[in-house]
Amino acid sequence: MCGFDGTSYLDRWLQFALKPGIEELTIVLAETKRIYNFPCSHLSDGVRNSLRYLKLRHCALHPTVELGPLRSLTSLHLWFVSITWDGLECLLSNSLALEQLYLYHCIEIRSMKLPSTLQRLSSLVVIDCLSLKVIESKAPNLSSFYVRGHWVDFSRVETLQMRKLDVGQTNLLRDARAKLPSIMPNLETLVIESRCEVVDAPMLPTTFLYLKHLSIETAFGFSTPQYDYLSLVSFLDAAPALETLILETLLLRTCNESIFVDPQLRHMPGRRHGSLKSVKISRFNSEKSLVELICYILKNAVSLEHLTLDPIYGDRCYHGKYEHCAPIMKKELLMEAQRGLLAIRTYVEKEVPSTVELTVLEPCSRCHAIGY
Repeated sequence: MCGFDGTSYLDRWLQFALKPGIEELTIVLAETKRIYNFPCSHLSDGVRNSLRYLKLRHCALHPTVELGPLRSLTSLHLWFVSITWDGLECLLSNSLALEQLYLYHCIEIRSMKLPSTLQRLSSLVVIDCLSLKVIESKAPNLSSFYVRGHWVDFSRVETLQMRKLDVGQTNLLRDARAKLPSIMPNLETLVIESRCEVVDAPMLPTTFLYLKHLSIETAFGFSTPQYDYLSLVSFLDAAPALETLILETLLLRTCNESIFVDPQLRHMPGRRHGSLKSVKISRFNSEKSLVELICYILKNAVSLEHLTLDPIYGDRCYHGKYEHCAPIMKKELLMEAQRGLLAIRTYVEKEVPSTVELTVLEPCSRCHAIGY
């Protein structure tokens, strides 16, 4: 690893360092007005034949057809790299052993069309490539896809082999429930990060037959309508093999339908969830529908073994690993966390069967002093 200081010595260093037999190359440069152009000409036959891992950060990359094959390259990471699709396509066409492709803030790429010749490509990560409008993939064995900052038209992606999807977008939960079961029938892990959700999850007959791990992160601002967490039962009904559920609720406001305002709980028709073993909810608060969701799970998840409720989020200093708890929170949200803790004591604890281990991560009396 090296840092670029604005001089011309880096080219010389690369010419010296890039010798036949090298397997890993990481160049992490500081952001400067002068963009360093990575010299593809230094990738000699011997280097191309042995190089397995390449990571570049804050530089320009302009591969041409003269580059030649990178026969051993399995992992390519480009961070803040100035490269067009033509250049990336040229690089990929010479990297037929590639298994992992990671693109972060490569803002000159406007479209991406992964060819069927990438037979070994199994993992794709695309984050904040702000100009990217189209993602197409014919890579037949792509099984893990992480995407942030984009909406992907999955009809242009070969998805039958998809086992893990990690996707973030505004108002995503409804589309994920409605569309994903049919286009990704073999999903085993699904991670959804949805901001400003405005539509409840619909009840539908479609199913995720193989889904075992589901993680949902939601965030709501001051103007966001009240979200009905009980509607997430739709995901439980759709996933008969589901084993773990993680839900993180990020409130940027105090909840406006507290269980303490209306303690009358709704009851949905029960369905036996015979595989669900572990449930964790972070930033548990006193929203009525969230309490209703937990009570539903406790009643119907007959195989449940562990339930973890955290009114804050993250590690505690009282566990001994950290000097301070994280994160720092506003007074209003700390007070809501206290109400969430009271909701657990009042409405949840009495519903927990003896076969379920309940863990409540209480706020720290030192770092989260508000409300004590």
